[in-house]
Amino acid sequence: MVKYKPELKTKIVNEYLSTSQSANALSEKYQINRQKIAKWIRQYRLNGVGAFKRRRYKRTFTTDFKLNVADYYQAHEDSMAEVAVRFDILPAQISVWRSQFERDGITALKPQPKGRPSKMKRTKK
Repeated sequence: MVKYKPELKTKIVNEYLSTSQSANALSEKYQINRQKIAKWIRQYRLNGVGAFKRRRYKRTFTTDFKLNVADYYQAHEDSMAEVAVRFDILPAQISVWRSQFERDGITALKPQPKGRPSKMKRTKK
């Protein structure tokens, strides 16, 4: 997967907003997929320039956040991609959270311990 620098994303979105060029024209000009450019435009409109900043940390989501995202998706007529842009998450994440909630209830959305359990029992002295 090709990653694009935030400066290039900002440049393309600003060019889209300031000129009358379409996403198709910009796609041909920069040799970037039209849907990717459209996604950048949606991100920019919802979150501003901060949408293109890189994150160098692992994100963890609370149970309430997961439930709010799933509820928002159910209550509104937005597509999964639009909801994902609104909450700054991946579209697949919404699908996973919804199916987990429908299958196992709210307990499935609670954080789970990661990794394999230790085989050695540690005793306190």
